[in-house]
Amino acid sequence: MSDRPQLPDSVTLDGASLTPEDVAAVSRHDASVELAAESRERMRESRERVESVLDSGEPVYGVNTGFGHLVETHIDREDIERLQTNLVRSHAAGAGRELTREEVRSMMVSRANTLAKGFSGIRPSVVDLLVSMLNEGVQPVVRSRGSLGASGDLAPLAHMALVLIGEGEARVDGERLPGDEALRAAGLESVTLASKEGLALINGTQLTVGLAALFVVDAERTVEAADAAGALTTEVTMGTTANCDPAIHEVRPHPGQQESAATIRRLTAGSTVLESHKDCERVQDAYSIRCLPQVHGAVRDAVSHLREAVEVELNSVTDNPLVFPAGAVDERAPGTDAAAVVSAGNFHGEPLALRLDYAAGALTELAAISERRTDRMLNPDVQESYLPPFLTERSGLRSGYMIAQYTAAALLNECRSLGRPSIDSTPVSGGQEDHVSMSGQSALNARTVAENAATIVGVELLCGSQAAEFLDEGLELGTGTGAVRDAIRSVVPPLDEDRRLDGELETAADLVRFGAIRAALADADLAG
Repeated sequence: MSDRPQLPDSVTLDGASLTPEDVAAVSRHDASVELAAESRERMRESRERVESVLDSGEPVYGVNTGFGHLVETHIDREDIERLQTNLVRSHAAGAGRELTREEVRSMMVSRANTLAKGFSGIRPSVVDLLVSMLNEGVQPVVRSRGSLGASGDLAPLAHMALVLIGEGEARVDGERLPGDEALRAAGLESVTLASKEGLALINGTQLTVGLAALFVVDAERTVEAADAAGALTTEVTMGTTANCDPAIHEVRPHPGQQESAATIRRLTAGSTVLESHKDCERVQDAYSIRCLPQVHGAVRDAVSHLREAVEVELNSVTDNPLVFPAGAVDERAPGTDAAAVVSAGNFHGEPLALRLDYAAGALTELAAISERRTDRMLNPDVQESYLPPFLTERSGLRSGYMIAQYTAAALLNECRSLGRPSIDSTPVSGGQEDHVSMSGQSALNARTVAENAATIVGVELLCGSQAAEFLDEGLELGTGTGAVRDAIRSVVPPLDEDRRLDGELETAADLVRFGAIRAALADADLAG
C-alpha cells in the first residue's frame, strides 16, 4: 500500500491503464486528459460495425429496439437518432443531492476510458467532447441518487450525457448554466447522438467505479495515517511495541498485519519514551494498542481487495450491448461479414458492490479502534497519571478535547448505521431487470465512511500531539512519530486554552485525506 505512485499531471486514456491515482488526479487536481491514438482507431472500427449491423436490418438491442421491458419494440430507421436522444432525456431522472465536482469528474474520466476500449460503437468525436469537457472544466450537474448498479449507473450518467447534447445543466467556473450555454462558454459544441451512442454513454458502472477509485486512494492514506496515529498513541499512553515484533507476525503472516507491525516499529524507532518504562509492571496493553497490527492489517487487506477490483473495472467494458468484430463470439461463425453485437450483463455492479461494502465496513473498524485509542488519552479513568483529564490543565474550568471525542463518536455511529446496500435488490423495468446490485449506493456510502474515518483518525492525531506536550522534559518521541507530531503542530498549535475546534478537526482530517501525514514521513525518510 505504501508504494503507490504519486498523482500524475496528465492522463492518457487507452482503455487499459487507468489507475485510481489517475482518477484522483483528474477529478481533484485537473490533470489534463487525452485520448490515445490507438483508442481512437478502435472506436472508429467499432462504429463501422454498428453501422453494418444497422444496414442489415437485424433487430439488435439498443440499436433499433426499445430498452428494458420494451426490448421487443422495433424502432424504424428514421427514428434511430431520436431514440438515443429520448433515451438520455428519459433516464435523467435522478434525485437527491448533487454530486460534487470531484465525484462528477471521476465518473466522466472513467466513462471516457471504457469507451476508449472500442467495444461500445461510439464515434471518437463524442468521446473527444467528453474529454474536452474535462479539460475545459465543464461540470455537468448530476443528481446523486437513482442508480441501481444495473444496468449500470443509468440515471447519473444520463444527467452527464445531457450536457453533451446541449441539454441539462453544467457549471463552468462555478457558474451554473444550461448545457448548451456551458459548452459555448468553454468554446465547445454539442453533438447529435447517432445509433447506439446514447446507450454507450449511460450504460455502465462509471459512477460506482469513479467513486470507488477515490475511496481506494483516500482509504489507503487513512490506513497509513492511522498507523502513524496509533504509533503516537502507543508512546504517549506508555504502551509497548513488543506486540509488533516480527516473530509474532511471521507465525500469522497476513500481509497487511505484517506491514502495519513493521510500520509501528519503524515510526517509533529511537523513542526514549518507550525506553523510559520498558521495565514497568504493566503486563499488557489494551486491545486498541496491543491488537493494532491485526486490526489495521485486516483493513489494509480489505482495501487492497477492493483496489484489485477497481483497477480491473476502470479498464473494462461495462455497457450493453457490446460490439465485437466478426467471428469474435461463439454465436457467429468465423469468417462471416457481420459484426457481433451481443447483449450481456457487464453493466452489473456486483463485483464492486460487494467489495465496496466490505471495504467500507473495514474502514469503519479502523475508525472504531482509533476512537478507542483517543478515549485512552482523554478518559480520566484509564489515561496515564501524567496526563490531565481531557488533555487540558485546569480541567473542569476547561474541557480540552472532550467534545472532539463526541464528534468522533457521532461520525463512527454514522458509519455503523449505513448498512450494506449490496445485499438488497428491488426489481424494475417490468421485471426484466429483476436483480440489481445497488453498487452506486455502496459507493456513496463508502465515500461517507472515508470522510468520517479521516476525521476520526485526525482527532486521534490531535490528541496524541497534545498528549506529547505533557511528556517529561528530555523524553523524545520516535523519529517517525516525532515527524507526525511536527506535521500536526505546523498547522494546529497546542491547546493551552479552550477554543473553537471545528476548523482544527477539519484541518487534521485534510492532513489524513490528502496524504500530508505520509509526506511528512517521506520527508523524514520514513515512508514505507
